[in-house]
Amino acid sequence: MTTTRDKMIAGAADLMSRRGVNATSMRDVVRHTATPRGSISHHFPDGKRQLIAEAVTFAARQVSIPLEKAMNERGVIGGLRAFVASWRRHLEATGFEAGCPVLAVAVDRYIGEASDKDDETAQQHLLDLAGGVFADWRQIMHAALLREGLAADRATRLATLVVASIEGTVAMCRASRSADALDQVQEELEMILSAALARTAK
Repeated sequence: MTTTRDKMIAGAADLMSRRGVNATSMRDVVRHTATPRGSISHHFPDGKRQLIAEAVTFAARQVSIPLEKAMNERGVIGGLRAFVASWRRHLEATGFEAGCPVLAVAVDRYIGEASDKDDETAQQHLLDLAGGVFADWRQIMHAALLREGLAADRATRLATLVVASIEGTVAMCRASRSADALDQVQEELEMILSAALARTAK
């Protein structure tokens, strides 16, 4: 059963993915999720900064759990295909309006509600959270590459390449209203990863 709190966190993540952090207000989240306004102070006593932080954590799990599962069950190439496919579905289902809420935190300067204090501390906390999420996704990819025989340094670089490529391409797809760039990047990444893995088999 989805609770009011869960609905608000998921709704905040959705709005962030479409509008960015600053254009996502507590009032917008209440309206978007059809939840009582009194729920804000009850569930999020620290206000917007708490809600945004929890939305980042929620969005991270929405990617990391299926990504790790796909890498474990399908291997690096199959996992990459599943990763790209999930973003393609997300983009197409939202009419290319929604991207990655974690990226939104990384590129959008946090400005709190009128009653908030110390936006600078909140900004640093959110950047730390976003950095941790990207590191987690890279670590999942890194572990999969290690399992298939790549050296640690090479696996680190390739894991960074994959995550950075997909995140950047999702933004490009939103701008172009097309998944063409995602298809092109997937093809190139598959060739790069396949070539790297082939050398380990010799």
